[in-house]
Amino acid sequence: MPVLVELHSLCYATPDGHAVLDHLDLAFDAERCGLVGRNGVGKSTLLKLIAGELAPRSGTVARHARIAWLRQDVDARADATAADALGVATAWARLARLERGVGTPQDLAEADWTLPARVDAALAQVGLGGLDPARPLAQLSGGQRTRAALAALWLDDAELLLLDEPSNNLDAAARALLARLLATRRGGAIVASHDRGLLHGMQRIVELSARGARSYGGGYALYAAQRALEHAAAEHELADAERTLRRIERERQSARERQQKRDARGRRERARNDQPRILLGMRKESSEHSGARNDRLATRLLQQAADAHVSARQEVERHARLDAALPSCGLAAGQRVLVFEAVDYAWPGTSTPLLRGLGFGLTGPERVALIGPNGAGKSTVLRLAAGELAPSSGRIVRGGRIARLDQHARLLERTRDVLDNFRRLNPHDDATAGRAALARFGFRAGAALQRVDTLSGGELLRAALACVLGGRTPPQLLLLDEPTNHLDLDAIAAIESALVAYDGALLVASHDEAFLAALGIARQIELGAAPSFGTAAAAVR
Repeated sequence: MPVLVELHSLCYATPDGHAVLDHLDLAFDAERCGLVGRNGVGKSTLLKLIAGELAPRSGTVARHARIAWLRQDVDARADATAADALGVATAWARLARLERGVGTPQDLAEADWTLPARVDAALAQVGLGGLDPARPLAQLSGGQRTRAALAALWLDDAELLLLDEPSNNLDAAARALLARLLATRRGGAIVASHDRGLLHGMQRIVELSARGARSYGGGYALYAAQRALEHAAAEHELADAERTLRRIERERQSARERQQKRDARGRRERARNDQPRILLGMRKESSEHSGARNDRLATRLLQQAADAHVSARQEVERHARLDAALPSCGLAAGQRVLVFEAVDYAWPGTSTPLLRGLGFGLTGPERVALIGPNGAGKSTVLRLAAGELAPSSGRIVRGGRIARLDQHARLLERTRDVLDNFRRLNPHDDATAGRAALARFGFRAGAALQRVDTLSGGELLRAALACVLGGRTPPQLLLLDEPTNHLDLDAIAAIESALVAYDGALLVASHDEAFLAALGIARQIELGAAPSFGTAAAAVR
């Protein structure tokens, strides 16, 4: 396959001098390539360098194809319209002028009369049939804006697509649309994503880390299997490094003890004064030189072994998963923790209920998922369950301690450190208990004193889970609202490990099917269709 982009010794640093990418050599051809790595490692930066939106500090980017770019944030200008998200604003405005009879001869010469039909077809493909391209983007949800941007990819004939976390705001139906687009479209695509469902359809995975880039053939399943092998190899290397370090330390100590014995024997011989002085001096000098040489050799070997040990431990930690032993929440198997009885909810000032006649219950440590398209009311149900909103009619009964976590972990105070937040949310636990709980979630020593506003997305949610689940009396029902949005794969794995160890009930709103499967979801509650545009739009189930 032809090479579409080549990166040669590519380096990039932030304006303050922080190195993000260092001597990166990569090539991308007409394939679907997943770009993965921890948050902050430079995935978005790499896409911007490939697109030409950033200039490298050194090295080169050789582009051999036309490139289209789907960003995380679709056009945020106040006056932006759906046509801007579709990438046809100029051509659409030209046709609008001609239809109003105010077009110029240049408008007439450059008009694309096939555009309306192509736009309608593209919008229908992504479930936005009937959407007026002149509609302000501000009136669309985040998921609808991303769908419009996906429609732009259908309209574009670029040979290489760049997609930066494209599924963050998409519901399950839109995620399926995106996967179908990538699978059926000709050309290449570089997809920076943590969405394991989307990554399963990739033909190659490139993992970025502080050490550079590693390439893995195949999709996510093969990547995960190879990573598991690497983890096992890393643990073996660490065990070998620890044994070698202990052996060299023992040998060094034995050598020192032997040298001390030789030195003591030499001192006794010189004290007896029964041998020629010149011979005793030569023996002393030889012993000192030999001791110094052996000590230098042992020190060098010990340093090499220590360096190998540090490197092996870092590799193990790169693959490590969170393994938190949590206090029990004390939820009995037959305890009713939440009941919705014929609940209606309408937002203030609106006449049409978002939720109508909703009824369900959770008993014991059930794990239940809220599913449905964007705008169907999943977040509203969680806020009602938490008591943050009151139903318009119907009744909600809560039978245990409840906590709600959204993807932004708003329950944490940003200007306080992690330990302060733990103590605030768990007033019956002292600082020692707080540090022990936080350590189980990876916040050891100084990490527990980090200010919340300095944490990455994964660290933020992990800190929130530590504060909620690590205390003496964890909640008996945990409400989660799209917890994996904006998290990298390692952070998602850590969150899954913590939630698997939790013995309470879960009510989770998520479009991440792999995440729901990992949690052992036993039941799903499907909410209704989101608002549509015109008569052509209908929710895909």
